[in-house]
Amino acid sequence: MKRATLPLRREAPLTPAAIGRAATLALHDELALAPKPGLVTLVDNGSHDDMDAHTFMRSLFALRRYFVQIAEAGHAGADFPELERRGMEAEARMLAATRGINTHRGAVFMLGLLSAAAGALAREGAAVMTPAALREALQRRWGDALSARSLRTSTLPGGIATRRLGLRGASQEAAMGFPVLFETAVPALARGLASGLPPRLARLDTLFHVMAVLDDSNLAHRGGLAGLRHAQAAAQGFIDRGGSARPGGLAEAEAIARDFVARRLSPGGAADTLAAACWVMRVCGAP
Repeated sequence: MKRATLPLRREAPLTPAAIGRAATLALHDELALAPKPGLVTLVDNGSHDDMDAHTFMRSLFALRRYFVQIAEAGHAGADFPELERRGMEAEARMLAATRGINTHRGAVFMLGLLSAAAGALAREGAAVMTPAALREALQRRWGDALSARSLRTSTLPGGIATRRLGLRGASQEAAMGFPVLFETAVPALARGLASGLPPRLARLDTLFHVMAVLDDSNLAHRGGLAGLRHAQAAAQGFIDRGGSARPGGLAEAEAIARDFVARRLSPGGAADTLAAACWVMRVCGAP
């Protein structure tokens, strides 16, 4: 496969409304993708007994205004406590819409921060919107606060468990400027689209690229360290054998999905990262 890259840059800054709309569309991109090992799609519930596509659509409807509002906050120069407050309010609206089911908590955090960074760039009148500029704006404006948050959450039960397993949690990923998103997911998605893959297959391969390297706390919670390593190995093997475009690629992805369901594994962190990559492509001007 040709390893080309797309010129990810948008010449004119986006409005907060367009930034927020891109986030909602990106979450739908992720939901609509199938097969998707262990994750909810439009046609199956993956490894989940408590949620389906309707649950996710209710969540998306409840969150659609949040992404616009947090982009507006970034545009207005909000500090981190303001972003955190808006995220907590959005999470409460999500839980009310889903009757207490966590569908998009990770996306509220990750896509919320990214939308705020895009809003900040738009306010600065940046000549171009690129993945590198988004990451730089995120770290420059809220990097210290995210590092402090990472230290704070490391003392909570989830953080202690993650540290005991030797894993890098979501707070640490954010403090580092989302390295898996910007160094793995976005390049993989750009390469796939540039090589001529249909968006569905490019997104599927991107999901597997992320699963292979991300310390996904959802997998560790459901399957322990053994479950996480099993998922990472399955994903890496899928990529090494040529991904979704090779003969039998989709059939293998479906077999991996069945295996994840049998093991009750669900790579929710990878799903959030895929959605974030779809968002980056949209705001940086890729088709």
